[in-house]
Amino acid sequence: MSGVVAVLVAAVLWGTVGPAQIWADSGAHPVSLGAARMLLGGLVLTVAMVRPDGLRTLLRQGVRRWVVLCVLVTATFQVCFLQAVERSGAALSTATTFGTVPIVSGLCGLALSGERLSRRWVGATLCAVVGIGLLLLPGSEGRADVLGSVFGVASGAAFGVYIAATRELGARGGDLDAAAPVSVLGAGLLVSPSLLLAPEGLFTGRGTALVLWLALGTTALGYLLFTRGVGRLSAATVGTLSLTEPLVATVLGVAFLGERPGPLAVLGGVLLLVGLVAVSLPARSRPAREERPEPAVP
Repeated sequence: MSGVVAVLVAAVLWGTVGPAQIWADSGAHPVSLGAARMLLGGLVLTVAMVRPDGLRTLLRQGVRRWVVLCVLVTATFQVCFLQAVERSGAALSTATTFGTVPIVSGLCGLALSGERLSRRWVGATLCAVVGIGLLLLPGSEGRADVLGSVFGVASGAAFGVYIAATRELGARGGDLDAAAPVSVLGAGLLVSPSLLLAPEGLFTGRGTALVLWLALGTTALGYLLFTRGVGRLSAATVGTLSLTEPLVATVLGVAFLGERPGPLAVLGGVLLLVGLVAVSLPARSRPAREERPEPAVP
């Protein structure tokens, strides 16, 4: 349960990203915002988590390629997700993104590690994904468009791959405490040229406050908690727990951004919550069979 709690709290923090971006209305370009978030958050994570011994584990043969993959998919996730929020709003873009995550992470876990997809996971994920679909139906004040949905699915697929790649990296002896900062900071460096091409809106009062929250609250603290939990859970379970994010984004959208979901969207939120509860509960352990004493030999 400690792994479940850590991932859930990280997901709650990440669920604030879209609403914060819209509420701040800083005018910053999504790619530049993502670069600033990853660079600052990655630096804080590096100071807090990275040790020389941990870095050396990432250079081992068989680990390096997973580090590179983590950097690439982290950059893809950040850029595509913030673009999706810009085009489709907080609730709908988060729902599209994290409706994709459990499917991709579960299938990646099956393909890479042979993780079995339990019937409870299948049922909980199906319930949650149907809930996501209801949240995306017309009837609310969302503003989804085709390109925004494409960005959302791409970011969700990237995060699903990140979950599976992180577990593979840890299984091959890589230090997860070092891998998360390297992934975030490396992804920030990868997209850092955008800071020179489109710096507008980042250095205003609202822009600075937004970057600080995204970097320190959602990136540094979020990835720290996620790293603590991901190694203790299957990729499929982590992917389904990440569906907390659209639920948080929807609640914040209703409470602070004036978004008003219709009855179907409310039903979708309930189904999503049911799926999350189902996958979060610990599995029942079967009682051990009582051993009968061997009959005495006459």
